[in-house]
Amino acid sequence: MTHEELIITLKERFANNMERHTGLEWTQVQEKLEANPEKLRSLLEMEQTGGEPDVVAYDTDTGEFIFYDCSAESPKGRRSVCYDREALEARKKHKPETSAMDMAEAMGIDMLTEEQYRWLQTLGKFDLKTSSWVETPTRIRKLGGALFCDRRYDTVFLYHNGADSYYAARSFRGSLRV
Repeated sequence: MTHEELIITLKERFANNMERHTGLEWTQVQEKLEANPEKLRSLLEMEQTGGEPDVVAYDTDTGEFIFYDCSAESPKGRRSVCYDREALEARKKHKPETSAMDMAEAMGIDMLTEEQYRWLQTLGKFDLKTSSWVETPTRIRKLGGALFCDRRYDTVFLYHNGADSYYAARSFRGSLRV
């Protein structure tokens, strides 16, 4: 997919999901995207791994548009990863290819926090069959744990797991400021 094709895809998604970005104009988003090719690369990575990025907010203080992964389920191309590099290196057997934090860094995006994940859920119903790692507080991570969320029974749940665990139905959602 070229950058031009990505912009067309993002424009169509923007138009088809206006409830996510009430009051925002696509032309302003496109101007920002075209002026920031490194951000386009990150959005392309989000798209190619199944995240279906879309504009969810505009930060008036910084003048940045905020994109989140808005795929109905956790992005397929980012599943079966443990939480971070430390967890990956600690695994003795059956190591996954990478970790969620390493993948997010390589993509140039941030993993959603619990607060961001819960806010995303006000825009729709996400992760009804899958789950997503969320940024984990240092105090929990130091004890070997990591946090993830999903939506079941019309409620957003926060859970914990060993940071070295990984599942075929768990991925992570990212955010990007442009």
